[in-house]
Amino acid sequence: MYLNCHSYHSLRYGTIPLKGLIGEAVSCGIKAMALTDINTVTGIYDFIKACQEKEIKPLVGMEFRCNHEFRYIGLAKNAEGLAEMNRFLTNHNFSGETLPFRAPKFDSSFVIYTLENAPETLFENEFIGVRPEEVSSLLTSKHKNKISKMVILQPVTFRTKKEYNLHKVLRAIDTNIILSKLTEADYCKASDLMKPVESLLPFYEKYPEIISNTQRIIDDCDFQYDFAAKKNKKFYTENRQKDLEKLTELAWEGFEKRYGNENIEAKARVEKELKVIDELEFSGYFLITWDIIQYSNSQGFMHIGRGSGANSIIAYCLGITDICPIELDLYFERFLNLNRKTPPDFDIDWSWQERNVILEYIFGKYGKDHVAFCGTNVEFKYRSIFREVGKVFGLPKEELDLLAKNPEELHPTNKIVKLVQEYGQMMRKYPNQRSMHACGILISEEPITNYTPLEMPPKGFPIVLFDMHIAEDIGFDKFDILSQRGIGHIDDSVKLIQKNRGIKVDIRDTSISKNEAVCNSYLAKGDTIGCFYIESPAMRGLLRRLNCDNYKILVAASSIIRPGVAQSGMMKEYIFRHNNPNQFEYFHEVFKEHLGETYGIMVYQEDVIKIAQHYGGLPAPDGDILRRAMSGKGRSLEALQKVKDNFFASCAQKGHPLALSQEIYRQIESFAGYSFCKAHSASYAVESYQSLYLKVNFPVEFMTAVINNQGGFYRTEVYVHEARMSGGTVHNPCVNKSEYQTTLYGTNIYLGFMHLQSLESKIAHLIESEREKNGEYLSLEDFINRIPIGIEGVKVLIFIGAFRFTGKTKNQLLISASLLLNNFKPENRNLKLLQEPVKEYKLPTLERSIFEDAFDEIELLSFPVSCTVFDLLQTKHRGDIMAKDLVKYHKKQVRMLAYLISRKHVPTKKGTMYFGTWIDHEGTYFDTAHFPDSLEKYPFQGGGCYLLLGNVEVDYHFPTITIIKMAKMPFIPDPRYMDAKDQYKTQNQIKEDVSMTHRAPYPSEHEINMPRHRMKFNS
Repeated sequence: MYLNCHSYHSLRYGTIPLKGLIGEAVSCGIKAMALTDINTVTGIYDFIKACQEKEIKPLVGMEFRCNHEFRYIGLAKNAEGLAEMNRFLTNHNFSGETLPFRAPKFDSSFVIYTLENAPETLFENEFIGVRPEEVSSLLTSKHKNKISKMVILQPVTFRTKKEYNLHKVLRAIDTNIILSKLTEADYCKASDLMKPVESLLPFYEKYPEIISNTQRIIDDCDFQYDFAAKKNKKFYTENRQKDLEKLTELAWEGFEKRYGNENIEAKARVEKELKVIDELEFSGYFLITWDIIQYSNSQGFMHIGRGSGANSIIAYCLGITDICPIELDLYFERFLNLNRKTPPDFDIDWSWQERNVILEYIFGKYGKDHVAFCGTNVEFKYRSIFREVGKVFGLPKEELDLLAKNPEELHPTNKIVKLVQEYGQMMRKYPNQRSMHACGILISEEPITNYTPLEMPPKGFPIVLFDMHIAEDIGFDKFDILSQRGIGHIDDSVKLIQKNRGIKVDIRDTSISKNEAVCNSYLAKGDTIGCFYIESPAMRGLLRRLNCDNYKILVAASSIIRPGVAQSGMMKEYIFRHNNPNQFEYFHEVFKEHLGETYGIMVYQEDVIKIAQHYGGLPAPDGDILRRAMSGKGRSLEALQKVKDNFFASCAQKGHPLALSQEIYRQIESFAGYSFCKAHSASYAVESYQSLYLKVNFPVEFMTAVINNQGGFYRTEVYVHEARMSGGTVHNPCVNKSEYQTTLYGTNIYLGFMHLQSLESKIAHLIESEREKNGEYLSLEDFINRIPIGIEGVKVLIFIGAFRFTGKTKNQLLISASLLLNNFKPENRNLKLLQEPVKEYKLPTLERSIFEDAFDEIELLSFPVSCTVFDLLQTKHRGDIMAKDLVKYHKKQVRMLAYLISRKHVPTKKGTMYFGTWIDHEGTYFDTAHFPDSLEKYPFQGGGCYLLLGNVEVDYHFPTITIIKMAKMPFIPDPRYMDAKDQYKTQNQIKEDVSMTHRAPYPSEHEINMPRHRMKFNS
């Protein structure tokens, strides 16, 4: 009798999670119910499964609303009914037209109106819903002659009085008003909850036809869904056989290019993989991916195929990936196997500048009716909850900021704040809005609207209304089309090298950097700023600790840096064993046999699966559940608990000591959500090496490309510093040399106009295009005549030195610009200004401090270019030692003067600590550790230079200074200001990179107690 139930997928309206809704139905003895969330089908697939488990008949549909106003309810009789409703809503989502008050004539769906909005005439499939409280007024209603077209309408939106209040809070958030301004039209009725059927039916006993109509709809709705059947585009060619023939032909062509004809091991692997791919009917998926790569190659784009797909030799032969699985002992079963119950996918990266071209190709080639992005539910998060809820309770902005920024224990304790906290807690993890998945694309055999309506977000690509987990559950294998700046660094470097030096680098040849001695020495020293994935302070420290001088160690390093390996204690143990290979024992023969390459340490997801299978005796499907839990993709804690129970039971059966099994499972469990598969690490390592090769051999071009791709881990200033250290001469923007992006002439680097935040991007692009069209600017006057720019824009260019080619000082240029533009508006530009020569005035020569330019640069770029920050300090002291000598000072106290690059927040059980990265006066990087007691007395005070005092600890070749004291050093007074209060404000614009870590503190080393020797057990 429940034809209109809302879950919390009715965004900012419903209050009941799907499991809770099913629970209500069970407790009320309901045998059939409909999920009709507002303008979405997000929850219907999980709803169907949950209902079937409880032997409840699921009905599916939607409640159609427009601008918060109810229109009608649609219920699908069958699959076609859902499809026609999806198409109807999709058309309106795309066109932006308002939903009509009258539903279209659906062929396979029922439509239910309310008494207030029912049309005069009804089609055969249309009914009027009557609420229990409305039954008594039917005799006087204008619809009294339509009893034969009426059904029971008992909407469900909340469960309790508290949830009814939460519903009102959600409605206030959605309509952006305070609670007291809500009207009855804004929220549901107080009766919109579930009751046992026997308490509902008596209201309608005088109108048995209403009851029978309702039952007829329930009986006639028979939406069946085959969760097992694949929904992807089935074939790339015409059928399965031709797909296999095409894939086989391409695989052997690629095999010859990659291996020649003599590699027997590789040949056997190709044959084995082709057989499994065919058995799983995955040939089409491989071919579609190959097709996308072929198009990319035809456009000259660079891509990186990564993730578990790199375990496949077929993917390697097709050019989808660049990882030889034989070289790294990657097993295909990690990607695709006959026991695997869940679909794999390829993760493919392009430059962020080229990804949209790839997407346009996919949508064009496979049809807009068959392609869409996965959706994702953006949940109410901690900060946003208190801000949103506080707003509807009428709190002012200052209090909202206080609630959002502070933990609950620091919130005020008044009555209103308690209500904000209470409803905020209830909303936590509720979906707040739908968004686009970052990369997951579905390519469907049938029109994709057979499964969901589509929405069109601002980015211009349609999205389905469910997430990747549901997509997987209902039979879709997604294609992950990603973008990253690292590829942009590499791609743009290659183009710059050819333009600047005339050298063509084939960066796709992945062998060019793996064995280069110079590249390996940079790697071992952690000299990797700008290089994909290996430039962060933590990664550079790890490379130095491992003395990482080859590709295979880098593959391992790429995974052990992940939080899962670190928090389990395995990263520390790996470093120890790598540096002391004779000072440990494998604590079981299985570890020696299967993890010998990583010293018996579980580093990759595959390692965990190997140990679970070979030590624990778990079957392959259980190993896959573990893998999914480790990659953060598992949704079932119950399934994981079952695997854990099976693991211990199986270990006991094999005669393993319980304590050893518990230690091994502790290590397995600590990986959850935070480890890489080996193929993924290998893919990252290849890209890291490609960028390192370019940095070592073409450093100025590489750093210019990094700057133009807007950096990576660090701010632009750091890459500008690195470019200078690499032999480049850095120049401020110039109207005759610079472009929107940073440009390179030999080793001269001209910063781009894009770095001038106060200059309009439209003007920045126009400066470049006008110069290309009509030649260089001859003077300031010539520039103003040709570029429609106001006085403020000209001042920005003057202060950054963009007119230095004129030979005039900034002061002289400012006076000239004022004479030309003070009473002039660019839109009034006319022929008179263009033709009449500007009067020449004798301009005074004003004295300027040599440091004024540096302060101008800090104001406009946030860092100085014409000198270093050290030159601006009041002190001439430069520290007692330099960073290059730190390794000689193990266990000694040092005093250093340094410029702050970045700091990383790390939670510990004793409070917040930070790791800092700095450069000394010579430009060399070094690292510091700041513990809570030190930070309390000597906190960070923003970007700038600090005097540091601390003790040096050299940990496996890598020195860190544990800070005892530090003090920020003042700049000289800014000579551009006369007033003392203004003379020190510019230095506050010097930046720092701060990365925050929001996680529970890692356990201490003594708490982990990672065994280094065989565990001893009592007999």
